Amino acid sequence: MSQLLNSLLTEQRRGNLTLAVLSQLRTPQYGYSLVKRLEDSGITIEQSTLYPLLRRLEKKDLVTSSWDTSESRPRKYYVLSDYGEDVFQTLKKEWKKATNELFRLLEEENNEMD
Repeated sequence: MSQLLNSLLTEQRRGNLTLAVLSQLRTPQYGYSLVKRLEDSGITIEQSTLYPLLRRLEKKDLVTSSWDTSESRPRKYYVLSDYGEDVFQTLKKEWKKATNELFRLLEEENNEMD
């Protein structure tokens, strides 16, 4: 695969991962539980990708975090902020719109080739 194609696929995946992560933070999740939930949905994400993404989302006030120290192993939980919920709903709406438009466009191209 060419370097350009790899770059384009990485860019596309980055946006999809952000939306996927936001979609799972409507209830508090810690890192491993989030990785597991995404994997159960068919989305693979490495912890080395997830944690920097969570920090970026927190820095942008889209998610908040808190430590749960009630168990033997402390866990940092992440959840959407109110602002994050608003942003997530807008991103989801735009993703659906763009997906539908691209699907129609690509179907038209397939029909023209027949």
